Amino acid sequence: MLGHVVEDGSLTVVAATAEDVAPVIALIGRVFDVYGLAFDPAVEVPDLLEYARHYAPPRGTFFVVRARGAAVGSVGVERLDGTSAELHRLYLDPELWGRGLGRALVEAALAWCRAVGLRRVILWSDTRFDRAHRLYERLGFTRRGERTIEGDVNESREYGYDLML
Repeated sequence: MLGHVVEDGSLTVVAATAEDVAPVIALIGRVFDVYGLAFDPAVEVPDLLEYARHYAPPRGTFFVVRARGAAVGSVGVERLDGTSAELHRLYLDPELWGRGLGRALVEAALAWCRAVGLRRVILWSDTRFDRAHRLYERLGFTRRGERTIEGDVNESREYGYDLML
């Protein structure tokens, strides 16, 4: 899906760079606002603040959806070991929900995982993000547990998902 044009040609899934970090953090803040959640980047997205350590190849990768040059969607993949990875930061601008862009992002991430020989992908998703859960399940992920984020100002609980490639 790298470079995949979605919909009317104005939206494209592309490999991200470190320059995308600030726009992606702003995007995530907008999504948190929709859910009425507090957003402190140092607490909520520390991996993005250390982008190269988490997402630079061969450690991982990161994709964004661009619309008129701006990042309006994101997903990251971080290797856990030689055979597995964790999906992170699937977010879309709320105005674009329901248009297939989340699927395009996850498919790009999974294609990268397959290309580098990974066999398992896991992820954790806030229990409030029910639209994302439906997407993960349609793509073959299996819900495998739940955890509470201790001390989280948003009192977050997350569902775990697992996919064998």
